[in-house]
Amino acid sequence: MKVLVAYASRHGSTRGIAERVAEVLAAAGLSVESRAVDDVDDVACYDAFVIGGAVYMFHWLKPMSRFLRRNREVLAERRVWLFSSGPLGTEMTDAKGRDVLEVSGAKEAKEVEAAIHPRGHRMFFGAYSAGKPVGLAERFVARMPAARDAMPEGDFRDWDAIEAWAGDIARELEGSGLSDAPGH
Repeated sequence: MKVLVAYASRHGSTRGIAERVAEVLAAAGLSVESRAVDDVDDVACYDAFVIGGAVYMFHWLKPMSRFLRRNREVLAERRVWLFSSGPLGTEMTDAKGRDVLEVSGAKEAKEVEAAIHPRGHRMFFGAYSAGKPVGLAERFVARMPAARDAMPEGDFRDWDAIEAWAGDIARELEGSGLSDAPGH
């Protein structure tokens, strides 16, 4: 079984999650490649996918959305898991008492899920360093003292949760019976 772990990352946090997922899957004996979505030309040779994108202002990065749209037909026929990263900080609930991970998702997620039917979609906390703001909006926010509270610096990724999720995927793929089949 050949698995692609693809990601769209702006600062490297989502890439780090994808790389950790790929490590867990490889340790389980699966054939895995981890690549940025912009570096993936053909998805037909993969049997399963774990695809992740950073979420900014309630939207996935554009390369993530383009990749999912461009490959929708193949993805709908294969095993797919999605993950998103984005919320920063350590608070699990927002000011309204809502679960931060549940309310921080990409607006495009429901449409994508309806089209490709992923086996799961997880949101993970991200990481941020203000040292290198990317894009006009981020540079603007970095200069606003009140907005800095919304983008605290630090690595908030829960590696135990990420590894456990990847382990669940590995077990499901191992149990599928496809791992020993040629071409799968």
